[in-house]
Amino acid sequence: MTTPATPYNWRFFRAGGFDQVKLETGADLMHLDQLNQKLWVALACPTTGLEFDPKTAALIDSDKDGRIRAPEVIAAIKWAGAMLKNPDDLVKGGDSVALAAISDATPEGKQLLASAKQILVNLGKKEATAISLADASDANKIFANTTFNGDGVIIAESATDAATKAVIADIAACFGTVADRSGKPGVDQAKADAFFAAAAAFSDWNKKSDADSTTILPAGAGTTAASAAVKAIKAKVDDYFGRCRMAAFDPRTVAALNRTEAEYAAIAGKDISIHAGEIAGFPLAQIAAGKSLPLKTGVNPAHAAAVADLVSAAIKPILGDKAELTEADWAALQGKLAAFDGWNASKAGAAVEKLGVARVGEILAAKAQEKINALIAQDKALEPESTSIANVEKLVRFVRDLYLLCINFVNFKDLYDGGAPAVFQCGTLYLDQRSCNLCITVEDAGKHAAMAGLAGAYLAYVDCVRKGTGEKMSIVAVFSQGDDDNLMVGRNGIFYDRKGKDYDATITKILSNPISLRQAFWSPYKKFVRMIEEQISKRAAAADSAATEKLQQAATAVANAKADAAKSPEKPKIDVGAVAAMGVAFGAIGAFFTAVASGLITVAGHGPLAIVGVLIAIILLISGPSMLLAFIKLRKRNLGPILDANGWAVNAKAKINVPFGTSLTDIATLPPGSQRDLVDPFAEKKSPWPKVIIFALVLYIIYAMLNNLGFVYQWTDGKMGIEKKKASVEQPAKPADAAKPAVEAATAATPAK
Repeated sequence: MTTPATPYNWRFFRAGGFDQVKLETGADLMHLDQLNQKLWVALACPTTGLEFDPKTAALIDSDKDGRIRAPEVIAAIKWAGAMLKNPDDLVKGGDSVALAAISDATPEGKQLLASAKQILVNLGKKEATAISLADASDANKIFANTTFNGDGVIIAESATDAATKAVIADIAACFGTVADRSGKPGVDQAKADAFFAAAAAFSDWNKKSDADSTTILPAGAGTTAASAAVKAIKAKVDDYFGRCRMAAFDPRTVAALNRTEAEYAAIAGKDISIHAGEIAGFPLAQIAAGKSLPLKTGVNPAHAAAVADLVSAAIKPILGDKAELTEADWAALQGKLAAFDGWNASKAGAAVEKLGVARVGEILAAKAQEKINALIAQDKALEPESTSIANVEKLVRFVRDLYLLCINFVNFKDLYDGGAPAVFQCGTLYLDQRSCNLCITVEDAGKHAAMAGLAGAYLAYVDCVRKGTGEKMSIVAVFSQGDDDNLMVGRNGIFYDRKGKDYDATITKILSNPISLRQAFWSPYKKFVRMIEEQISKRAAAADSAATEKLQQAATAVANAKADAAKSPEKPKIDVGAVAAMGVAFGAIGAFFTAVASGLITVAGHGPLAIVGVLIAIILLISGPSMLLAFIKLRKRNLGPILDANGWAVNAKAKINVPFGTSLTDIATLPPGSQRDLVDPFAEKKSPWPKVIIFALVLYIIYAMLNNLGFVYQWTDGKMGIEKKKASVEQPAKPADAAKPAVEAATAATPAK
């Protein structure tokens, strides 16, 4: 970040509970390097999982690490601004750039303008005054038939002579290819250097065998095959001579060393193949003290082919024609191949071995490396021109997309202004008569939830599938209106992505947090009702279980005691426990309403406003704590952890307060002007008694208040009710009257005569 002598005059707007910089002009964008990054809303974001062109994101991501950082955004803006005469074109956007808008004040800009014109000429649009993204993307057609295009990759067609073309093919065969801008496979400098280094090393390694061919190549050109034949059968030959030495040490072991009859009997009953693989673990030949290895007859069938290869490839060329191989011969054969094995272990340039010694020598003798390097240099000489052609597409993409990234990175304008969705919003989820607009793609719900849980929002992780095409995606949706009564894992809905494609959506995981104040208000009452329902269900289940057990006992008694059949059946007894539980429940409820009624009667004398105040106090007493806790949590909801869990580096407290949260989730409402028929033909028939009881209770409370105020007594002329007592006013005592009690007291104290 630079610090200029004259600070730039920034303007800010407030949204989401924090200040965000306004980006409205090209000058605003060009001065972003002077804006303290503490004031940026985000400092990094991933290049994938966004509603943002991935090709543009890849161009901004200069280090190709899959993340866009603040310095890369600044660098992209600086480059694009320098290529334009007026940086305001970055704010205007659009998928085309006027040729007149490209600056030719710098050599790079001048080259870029020339390349843009050349592209239009090649596309048959010589008279065009602007180049579109489609035109710039077609620039690849320019390279389709080119042999030199500045990328440092040459193809077979780059060479004019057959010999050099063959060398390019040899390099590709040994070290693979890289894609040329023309779309054809080719080779670059790195592959060419590796090839010629391997060829030189392979040639030098082979020259060592030429210098001492008698020692290193005892079987001549067939020494390689001889060594391979020895290695293939070495373990079994060593085992054979080892067993023979054991037999010489103790003749009693001969039978065991040759395997027992029981082991042969185990396979004798089976169909034995011509190769007799079932006895591959048996000795190579019959064991005897000091016996030589037979090479033509008496060899274990499982290894007969390997012994034949040993004879033809190694024994005959090195030791001569033999019918048997002594242990001394075996040691001599390995000794003669030891030099070859050591030389072969030091092999260099194995990557080009497939070409053969002769072909490698021919390539080196022809000095093909100089020709290949010259072709690569000729191609790279065109790099500035070719890069400029590629930069035309880069400029058009930056003009179209850079401002969009900035208002979703430097600030979150798109998120808060209620217009176009932000780049991280992937679509809309419809579920439980709600539409959730803040939906974000996730790769691993479990990993994402570990961080996103700190956001304090109600999050539902949803798997989305299009069964017709097999397309799948996982999202997390923020529910910020309504309640959670009908939200649960397994519920299905429909998700629409930003392109309008619909997916079957299923909730797989929920992070529960307060959704709204309305939910918090009704929560205590719902909990109370659920508690009563659970208790009644438990008692009913227990009573049902007890009744079933009694019926089973009665059935058993009837079956086993026919003598009692004449007895009249006992009347079912009342479940005392159930009655007691229901009595306690209704007693508690009655006590509560009695206390409420008493309180209302007590304050009735203070007027109607006092009664309203008491009712409000009761409601606040019940719902207040829940609403207060929900309010605190709702104020702390933060978008940051949700995005950070996806690889963002959110730099601000992007709060999802109640008003903003309300805008992110829409609840189903009837359209304006709709007509509604309230008669439901399938509505459940309700008992009138609850309404009668409530009505009677309300009448009683009204009567009690009126009676306490004396209205009932007044209206019935004293026949009913309580007379309202008036406060008495004390009169001052007269002097004579005041003295009378004292005289009476003195008289009473005087004893009678």
